[in-house]
Amino acid sequence: MDVWSKATLKSLLPGSVLLLVVAMFLETGWVTLALPTLILLYYAALVFGLLLAWRFHSSRVFFALVVLMLGQQALTLFSPGKAPHAVFDQFAVSAVAVLLPLNFVLLSLERERGFTTSGVATRTLFLFVQAVVVTVLGHVSGASVTAHGAHNPAASVPLPGYVWFAYAAAAVILLARFLLFQKPVESALLWSLGAFFLAIHFGGSGRNATACCAVSAFILAVSIIETSYVLAYHDELTSLPSRRAFNDALLRLQAPYSIAIVDIDHFKKFNDTYGHDTGDEVLRLVASRLARVTGGGEAYRCGGEEFGILFSGKTTTEVADHLEQLRATIEGSSFRMRGNDRREMPRGPDRRNQRTRGRTSPGHVIRKLAQPPSNDPTSLSVTVSIGVATSSRDNADADAVVRAADKALYRAKVAGRNRVETANPSRRRTRVKAAGIA
Repeated sequence: MDVWSKATLKSLLPGSVLLLVVAMFLETGWVTLALPTLILLYYAALVFGLLLAWRFHSSRVFFALVVLMLGQQALTLFSPGKAPHAVFDQFAVSAVAVLLPLNFVLLSLERERGFTTSGVATRTLFLFVQAVVVTVLGHVSGASVTAHGAHNPAASVPLPGYVWFAYAAAAVILLARFLLFQKPVESALLWSLGAFFLAIHFGGSGRNATACCAVSAFILAVSIIETSYVLAYHDELTSLPSRRAFNDALLRLQAPYSIAIVDIDHFKKFNDTYGHDTGDEVLRLVASRLARVTGGGEAYRCGGEEFGILFSGKTTTEVADHLEQLRATIEGSSFRMRGNDRREMPRGPDRRNQRTRGRTSPGHVIRKLAQPPSNDPTSLSVTVSIGVATSSRDNADADAVVRAADKALYRAKVAGRNRVETANPSRRRTRVKAAGIA
């Protein structure tokens, strides 16, 4: 997996850019909105995010917003000048500063379970216990200071070293989670945490801190919209852009361009033989290779085992070698099956085939084709057939080019699979490989 791919950087940009711009505006004093207006914006972003999270069954974002709301309320109540005792301020703010990143990390580590009764009850109870403990211990500290006569409401609240460590550790974990899964929610948790840290940096209350809390809530709310976009335009299994994105990209193409249609060989028989879990692994394997296609191609999953690659500004001659390299790369790739993914493995006489012992079973042929030269029964290889067509004066319509690429793909299948065929017969590639399995 390409950790710092173009898609990864693109996913990180919205929250990071927003946070950077707001931080610069606050530091330079360009934010001139009155405090009541900022408070209104904060609650608007909070309510908007909660409603979106509820509507789209995103319990992680919902409770992240609840945690943010509790933290903001604590900062407003316990920041210097609000609470009657400086030590009480320091304890409460430090506790909030540690608990919020802890909760964000826990929410990131949890799987999305929606709003189930058990999940909601557990998270609510966990937050309630935290609020009670912080409040009780804070009042005890405040009472202790009163007994000793210490009182300095104007004192600032310096953050202990463990608070900085908590935020640094949480930021590393959230960044690692995002790079691993590349989900909008993971990115939002990271940048929302950064915005809340700025709120603490600006004292926990007042115009600047409230603006940071509003940005933190807004980032979480926007992540739900980003998630909806990803689900609509990206394939959840392979992380490639989906058929809808492919159709949209076709509308923006300008001649000259080439379109390649890629199909996994024998995928249905392979899927039926080894199981759908292994079939999904095959799709992910092929998709990971397609995502790194050279020649400026953009890969899409069009449906099932079929993929599309768009080459803007390229002709068949210019992309043929890149497609051949892609085909060879996929052919040379293999993966090891897990034991519970194998539906048919040699385990002595097969009673289902007693009536057909004189014939070769399809499953046996598939396993034989799938095995690499090492004959490791748990290691499978995959091949693809590719058809490619280029726009021309007589064939400028994108749908017509796709149909031409489909016809070339069909010829590749008929000719033995595991090969690249072009729509122009005079340029048809004649390289034929042994039939593969997928």
